[in-house]
Amino acid sequence: MSDTTFDYIIVGAGTAGCLLANRLSANASKRVLLIEAGRRDDYHWIHIPVGYLYCIGNPRTDWLYNTEPDAGLNGRALRYPRGKTLGGCSSINGMIYMRGQARDYDQWAQLTGDASWQWDNALPYFKLHEDHYKGASSLHGARGTPAELLQDAGTTYRKTLRHHQAGGEWRVEKQRLRWDVLDAFAQAATQAGIPATDDFNRGDNTGVGYFEVNQKAGWRWNTAKAFLRPTCYARPNFELWTGAQVSKLIVEKNTGTDSSRPLRCTGLQVWNGSEMVTVQARAEVILSAGAIGSPQILQLSGLGSAALSQSLGIPVVQDTPGVGENLQDHLQIRAVFKVKNAVTLNTQANSLWGKAKIGLEYALKRSGPMSMAPSQLGAFTKSDPTQPHANLEYHVQPLSLEAFGQPLHSFNAFTASVCNLNPTSRGHVRITSSDFRQAPAIAPHYLSTEADRQIAADSLRLTRQIVAQPALQKYAPEEYKPGVQFQTDAELSRLAGDIATTIFHPVGTTAMGRTDDPMAVVDTRLKVRGVAGLRVVDAGIMPRITSGNTNSPTLMIAEKAAQWIAEDAEATDR
Repeated sequence: MSDTTFDYIIVGAGTAGCLLANRLSANASKRVLLIEAGRRDDYHWIHIPVGYLYCIGNPRTDWLYNTEPDAGLNGRALRYPRGKTLGGCSSINGMIYMRGQARDYDQWAQLTGDASWQWDNALPYFKLHEDHYKGASSLHGARGTPAELLQDAGTTYRKTLRHHQAGGEWRVEKQRLRWDVLDAFAQAATQAGIPATDDFNRGDNTGVGYFEVNQKAGWRWNTAKAFLRPTCYARPNFELWTGAQVSKLIVEKNTGTDSSRPLRCTGLQVWNGSEMVTVQARAEVILSAGAIGSPQILQLSGLGSAALSQSLGIPVVQDTPGVGENLQDHLQIRAVFKVKNAVTLNTQANSLWGKAKIGLEYALKRSGPMSMAPSQLGAFTKSDPTQPHANLEYHVQPLSLEAFGQPLHSFNAFTASVCNLNPTSRGHVRITSSDFRQAPAIAPHYLSTEADRQIAADSLRLTRQIVAQPALQKYAPEEYKPGVQFQTDAELSRLAGDIATTIFHPVGTTAMGRTDDPMAVVDTRLKVRGVAGLRVVDAGIMPRITSGNTNSPTLMIAEKAAQWIAEDAEATDR
């Protein structure tokens, strides 16, 4: 930490931060610092797929957040995992590769007035880093040079991507296991009217099939492996600080010519475990600390709600009321069904011999339950026929337990978790102290709208309809949760509050928007309103949550941002 002046400072070595570090440090003339509050990703459970069980709730790899007690969950508070290690959430998440639906990005374009976010304009940035097991196609896999994919890319950005090889860095593979009971659920879903699919990532993810995962030969493939290890560590212009937590940004009067940004972020203060270090940025500070961490840093720096800052004794630098608001998340409702005449992980993993077989299979073949993503089978469909598009996502597992982190049940069962893809409930993230070491208050406000409660009730009925189909009857499924005694809308929505949990997809807390939107935190190139030299590049910028898992959309966002940052630098250097 002897030389503390850089061109770019990236806060957060998670999903977005690792890609940004790779792209920006590829320009040898730019000095790049990547700051991570957690440790390196050298913990063995990060890399074994089933190791998420030992990473979530572990201070070695998780921030250990909890939500505030939530009225929609009948007063319950939830564990709220966020990755605290190199790779961030990509080191502890479910590894599911999911882009969402084309309509998500078309809606972003409509909400922000910027066509560059439309699906057709987002797809090339998904492909740019994708290494798909099926190879290249019109929808998958980077082939040829990035310049051929991105015809409008600036000269500097083309140069920074010369190192990029055909195939991309972000590996996508088939899962290395199947389960008979999951195959039967898929057949039952088709009997209930949900078509089979072998690709959820074409722009319309309607259908049922096994998820594709971010793994490589049976190992988790996180963004640190994909974007840091092969290249960044060998670059003399790249520096990585771990165990370093940002306390606040340094914001001064902007002496430049941009009248729309009267302030300028010139650096930040970071606690390295023993002292506070001030770091300067010649070009930009980029917040990639996630939908919880980025608004927390902005609020600590006096760049959030003026009323919040004043209540905590933080000097108001700029009143930005949207910071920390608009929190959206996917709430999954976990329905459990006991089965007979079936092998599930409940009994397979509940004996020493079963555990030994599982361990041996993984050691010899890198397959079997230890290679499992948390959810294996997926389905996207409508909660009722009047819906204009698929608004539900199923995560189906050949196991059951009372709650995440608790032991498996002693009986054979499967879990069919279902979430509302487009919730209308909105929550917030707000600091409660000027101390950067204190966790912010996270209040998702789940099931706080009538529309969300109705979809919760409808989704449980649809789950029952699927399970009642002929394909599953050989297993004599018996509803264990929520229980067949609950039938009315009111009963089912209340029970949803009892058994539902987060699926770990917080977004929207630093949302982008139009110039006349007072709640927009960043513009459509992700620059913080009113502040030069500062961007937010993570899932927090989503104005609406995507219709599926949020990790890969975050990589697409970072890919677009990297190009814009390089283009802005090129214009400045002329």
